[in-house]
Amino acid sequence: MIRILATSDVHGYLFPYSYADNSYQNIGLAKVKTLIDSLRNENTVVIDNGDMLEGSPLAFYHYHYHQDEVSPMTKAMNRVGFDLINLGNHDFNYGMKALNTHLENLDSECLTCNISYKGNPLGHYVIKEIENKRLAFFGIDTHYIVNLERKENIEGCEFEDCFKCARRISKEIKEKENPDYIICVYHGGFEKDLDSGKETEEQTGENQGYRLLTEIEDIDILISGHQHRSIARNQFGKTFTQTKDKGAQIACIEIDEGNISSKLIECDVKEDAELLKEVQKEEDECQVWLDQVLGTSRIDLRIYDEADARLHKSQLVTFLNKVTMDWTNADISASSIFVGAKGFDKTITMRNIVSTYVYPNTPVVKRINGKILREYLEKLADYWIIEEGEIAVNPRFYNPKPRNYNYDMLDGIEYTLKVSNPVGERVVRLLYQGKEVKDEDAFLLAVNNYRAAGGGDFYMIKNAETVKAYADNMVVLLAEYILKKKIIDFEEVNNIEVIK
Repeated sequence: MIRILATSDVHGYLFPYSYADNSYQNIGLAKVKTLIDSLRNENTVVIDNGDMLEGSPLAFYHYHYHQDEVSPMTKAMNRVGFDLINLGNHDFNYGMKALNTHLENLDSECLTCNISYKGNPLGHYVIKEIENKRLAFFGIDTHYIVNLERKENIEGCEFEDCFKCARRISKEIKEKENPDYIICVYHGGFEKDLDSGKETEEQTGENQGYRLLTEIEDIDILISGHQHRSIARNQFGKTFTQTKDKGAQIACIEIDEGNISSKLIECDVKEDAELLKEVQKEEDECQVWLDQVLGTSRIDLRIYDEADARLHKSQLVTFLNKVTMDWTNADISASSIFVGAKGFDKTITMRNIVSTYVYPNTPVVKRINGKILREYLEKLADYWIIEEGEIAVNPRFYNPKPRNYNYDMLDGIEYTLKVSNPVGERVVRLLYQGKEVKDEDAFLLAVNNYRAAGGGDFYMIKNAETVKAYADNMVVLLAEYILKKKIIDFEEVNNIEVIK
């Protein structure tokens, strides 16, 4: 029997606990190693499907304080003993120097075929002979990275459309290698419902898994990722998987006498002590750094209920926007509440900040007019629907993947969204400094680099003139602001109304 074990979207989690409160959890690469060791034999191939280098405070700490050293994630992956790896979009978050250092020090072969750097592909397909069968593996990473990543982080890179690359590579493998099985390792998810075929998101090309399954006959197995879903299926004449993030699960695919099966296995095992020992020194430094006290707050900046914090705009958002406007001198600022954000305690530490603002986003200032501002707000208003007479979140923002980060809340203006109105006619009040906003009014708007690049399909923001892009990320800016002020105190701002 041939066995393929796969992880995806580990996001820098090596240790089995939450960085927000140090609570013990069944996550992390140390648990993954224990599980893989229990399943591995000479007929096993172990694969990681990307998004390893970013997402945890340890990843952030390493990049900012030890970036010239080999990453703890690289060391941990070598301990696990991955045979093959694919890249994910977040692996580019710290730029090509960090990514190349990672790849140069990995003991694994990179499969990523659709991305080139300075004219050279970052990966290639790999043939493995196991039990007299020829297995062909190739990898692709969502080409939507160009809309997700800062330009300087992907300078020198060229991205080929995932579907086109998969069709090209699978055909080449079929003709040249005569394989028994072709395995596509795809850092992307599914753009349509797997049962009905109905679209579950705008068809931007960010996710093309459904199309890969239904239109490329030569692919036998698809290992997907990016959306952090739990999927193990045989459908469309193929076998495909996807796992939860942070190393909470691994996918197990088995080929036995021509039959292919798949399952997901939870990582509820004891963590591997030797792996943790390899990276403990930097983790200890990181923990000290996380508990560094930056200042105190007289305002309640905690998140008790994410849904309510969005519906009624938590003062945490006011604070994020306040810091951004102070730094950029913009007229208006936009921020969102990320999934799982806890907010800040009365005594604010770095742990509060990195557990609340989990992405290395940087501020970008855009020049917009009143017309663009209204278009922006109308798209944001699509986050809400009326369900059984009450305001609720549009299912598109939590199914198939939580995308609450695409609901921004703006400061510097006052506005009302009436959810019962038709889409595109929901902004019923829009004021700047007490006056109604006109189409020709000019503003400087501060957003994060993800939104500035059109992330979330906010093309009206992407197409607006960029006035300035800042190099420092929001975690650094927040820490510097709090250290400078020492005491956070401001008049609460309740400038957004969301009504039925």
